[in-house]
Amino acid sequence: MTGLQRYAVVLGAAAALAAVLIGASQVGSGAAETPVLEPAGGSESLFAGIEQHGGALGSPKAPVTLVEYADLQCPYCAQWSRETLPVLVDEYVATGKLRIVFLGLAFIGADSDKALRTAIAAGQDDHLWDVVHGLYASQGAENSGWVTDDLVGSIAAGVPGLDGEKLLVARWEDTVGPELEHAADAATRAGVHGTPAFQLGPTGGRLELVDVTSLGPEGIVPAIEALLAR
Repeated sequence: MTGLQRYAVVLGAAAALAAVLIGASQVGSGAAETPVLEPAGGSESLFAGIEQHGGALGSPKAPVTLVEYADLQCPYCAQWSRETLPVLVDEYVATGKLRIVFLGLAFIGADSDKALRTAIAAGQDDHLWDVVHGLYASQGAENSGWVTDDLVGSIAAGVPGLDGEKLLVARWEDTVGPELEHAADAATRAGVHGTPAFQLGPTGGRLELVDVTSLGPEGIVPAIEALLAR
């Protein structure tokens, strides 16, 4: 059994618990209304001038690292991206205090896999965060086929330096699979049981799961501030 398969089994059993922790209905159940993520100026404005390398956003010299585990079909992941990510980018990433690493999981279904492969392929050109932002902004009903080639092309067209045609091919290349497995194995080792989930710690040091009780900035900012104060 692969790491991704192991994670899917674990997550299926724990989805209800994760939903309680964030005060929402069951992750991946299809019962919750999908939030609409407004681009708010587009990914270019959100990430302008901020270093990206693969799945990492921000300076590798930042003293604190936050790892985000997410499924691109998860409506609560989109909510966190809408409500909290811009605050973290503006106040912590852009100022060199925080580095965020995206580790994607694909447990909800086929569109999860297609979306994640697309993001990983974009990360090979250092544009993962731009594509993740675009996918959340266009998130459709679970496994409805919303991750179309036209959507990917439209997102890529809004990212300077990203070739949409190349991206459509690159997401199915052999280099993407190992990154899928790496994220799934990391989630298993960390004890992640639902999305979104987060690990936080000093850059280069031990990362710990954060008990997030809110998807707003208040759910993660105190933990970041505590680490920065050390």
